[in-house]
Amino acid sequence: MEKEKVNDDGKPDPEDSLDFSEHFNQLELLETHGHLIPTGTQSLWVGNSDEDEEQDEKTEEWYQLQEKKMEQDPSKLLLWAAEKNRLSTVRRLLSEKATHVNTRDEDEYTPLHRAAYSGHLDVVRELIANGADVHAVTVDGWTPLHSACKWNNTRVASFLLQHDADINAQTKGLLTPLHLAAGNRDSKDTLELLLMNRYIKPGLKNNLEETAFDIARRTSIHHYLFEIVEGCTNSSPQS
Repeated sequence: MEKEKVNDDGKPDPEDSLDFSEHFNQLELLETHGHLIPTGTQSLWVGNSDEDEEQDEKTEEWYQLQEKKMEQDPSKLLLWAAEKNRLSTVRRLLSEKATHVNTRDEDEYTPLHRAAYSGHLDVVRELIANGADVHAVTVDGWTPLHSACKWNNTRVASFLLQHDADINAQTKGLLTPLHLAAGNRDSKDTLELLLMNRYIKPGLKNNLEETAFDIARRTSIHHYLFEIVEGCTNSSPQS
């Protein structure tokens, strides 16, 4: 039996005890295994408090002031307007320069990504009507469909699928939109949407060798929805 490697001081070699792939992504590990991180007074991970999630209601004057501050940077303003559901501003900016529709932020998110994860269907419609790329990917390989499915924005996800979004697209960590929806306890509607799609490949695995069903069975109360796909737990990835 092979012995564990040790350093000169007799302690186990930490490099031998860690076996992560070269594509290991801590953020995506958090997406699929965040439930394992303890929360509470004894934990260094405090999670998101209700106060952090609550946003003060902004007045129209406040929004106009923010827009005025960004007016000299149309790309930045478009990204912001898409996220904040400022449809009239999005329309105005695109009418002035339609090529800004696929502008990106520092993480390669486009206005379509931002509207998708925020659930703003009317903005998504406007962006796609003006040529937004439904296949655009972020630095981590997320498409707008990943963003919509992660946050259970079912109507946005449905609209993206109607406009040729790849339902089986995989991130750099090999997560599909189905993987992300499976890890969300509030994702019942989105899971149903994805699982009822004839092109879904539920057997695709992430870089931790997990299918979406594996994640749902561990984290979600809606794992039974995978029965929609006949034999999904025995499915294998298709090319």
